Amino acid sequence: MLYRILHVSDLHTGPPFDPAVARGLVRQAPEFQADLVVISGDFVQRADFSAQWRAAVQLRDALPIPQLVVPGNHDVPLFNLHLRLLNPLGRYRRYMSRELNPCFERPGLVVVGAVTAQGLTTDGGWLSRQQIANLRRMLAPYGPEVCKMVVWHHPVFNPPGLHRNRVMRGSHEAIRLLDECGVDLLLCGHIHLTHVGSTRDILHDLRRGTIICQSGTTTSRRGYGQEHGRNSCNLIELEAQTITIHRLLFDPATDRFEPNGTHVFPRPLGA
Repeated sequence: MLYRILHVSDLHTGPPFDPAVARGLVRQAPEFQADLVVISGDFVQRADFSAQWRAAVQLRDALPIPQLVVPGNHDVPLFNLHLRLLNPLGRYRRYMSRELNPCFERPGLVVVGAVTAQGLTTDGGWLSRQQIANLRRMLAPYGPEVCKMVVWHHPVFNPPGLHRNRVMRGSHEAIRLLDECGVDLLLCGHIHLTHVGSTRDILHDLRRGTIICQSGTTTSRRGYGQEHGRNSCNLIELEAQTITIHRLLFDPATDRFEPNGTHVFPRPLGA
């Protein structure tokens, strides 16, 4: 095995937060022996409140390193209109990370973060022109022999059974950008429901397609759809010829995240 990545999302420290699940995650996380922990946004329930940020920092600090993190729409202030419009990610940068396009690189692997959380919306998201340019620039040096992963918060399509539209604005353009850049895997969250699929399920004329790995909410009580009231995360195993994604669901009886489904994809995609 080359690399192992633990993908968690939608922590939502604040009223929906479940401390018992968070404690279970912290206890179990070292067992995965992950080379990287990815957190794909929504650290807090309301970015207006410093206490929620401090709780998010405490949880993040208790998880293994290295980490790659990106903001979600809940990490943008809701009630403070001045901050939401003029400095939407100021508190995220103060408490979580000053880097809005983080990059994790190892031989044969690159993981790049991007921002879809914008101050002009309280729920949806999109890639700005600057974010699109950043992704092109950061991924351009890597050839097809390198496994390329991108992390942002909002999904590019709704999974089956989710009736409310939660897709990011410009989703088809974002899918084509991933294909243009040769991205193997997109990690995202937002909808509080695990889903694994391919962008070729949406746009059939893509050159190679990108695996989509959406995490449910890892530590809040707001799971949706088939994960109503449940908590989940993903364990991704990258090998020379395959990418394997394990869905993990929290089981209160064992106080652990237990395997609940596995998806295996070839490398390179389309092989």
